[in-house]
Amino acid sequence: MRFRGSRVGRIAQPLREWVRRSALALLLLAATFLLVLSKTHVESTARLRASIADLVAPVLSALSHPVTALRDVAGEVRQFMFLRDEVDRLREENARLLQWQTAARRLDQENAVLRAQLAARSEPRPILLTARVIGDSAGPFVRTVLLNAGRRDGVEKGQAATAGLGLVGRVVEVGERSSRLMLITDMNARVPVMLESSQLKGLLSGDNSLQPQLIFLSPGEVKAGERVVTSGHDGLTPPGIPVGTVVRQGDAPPKVVPLVDWNRLEYVQVVRFDLPRLDAERAEAHANAGEPPPTTASRRGRAGRPLQP
Repeated sequence: MRFRGSRVGRIAQPLREWVRRSALALLLLAATFLLVLSKTHVESTARLRASIADLVAPVLSALSHPVTALRDVAGEVRQFMFLRDEVDRLREENARLLQWQTAARRLDQENAVLRAQLAARSEPRPILLTARVIGDSAGPFVRTVLLNAGRRDGVEKGQAATAGLGLVGRVVEVGERSSRLMLITDMNARVPVMLESSQLKGLLSGDNSLQPQLIFLSPGEVKAGERVVTSGHDGLTPPGIPVGTVVRQGDAPPKVVPLVDWNRLEYVQVVRFDLPRLDAERAEAHANAGEPPPTTASRRGRAGRPLQP
């Protein structure tokens, strides 16, 4: 057996040497053969390729399981690290909010005492009506949306509308079951505003871009990042509604980045800001039309009624 094994080894040794030296030539020859075969026998080559893929697929699938498991584990670790950082951030934010809550309660109590001493008249609370955006007529010269709430729900011309934390626009047309809202970015939109920190008054003017501009304010008076809120000088919009933040553009009129995400504008809240002057005007208009004047309770009832899409 030893003699036979050693004899076979001596015979196979030259063959192995020849194969090792001719490996590159053999690979090139095989590649050329497969290339010619794929051009001359397309169907046979496709069947051969499919058969090889069927044989290799289970092996590759088995080899991919550990890689997939490691990738999932790495993703879970990254998610855990992110969640831990997020929990720490939320704890710090919660602590700051608790401090602001304490300060707000103290200021609210102090404000109530001062108002009682001065016998100051409180501003009427706005009535909010939620409506859904059912149409968008945005074009090169128009920035308006259609709402599924109208006169029967308590919507009137001139009322402001908000979404989330920011001002959206003002009602310009009212029907019985629908109304049209002009966005603050429309070139015809004008909203009295003021800078929250400096209390400087100005006018927000739309120019059909995503960022309306501030007019009647010199660029030197405005600081970048300052918050802009409504001033309420039009008598229709409650004061203090956030609008956005200022962006400086050199000597050009400053721009305002709205707080509203225009791409996700689906629901808005129409703000009814009742003042005695407006109530008198509404009563006079109804009297001229021969209709009984609406009461505040009836207006609240219509505003609080759920809307049908």
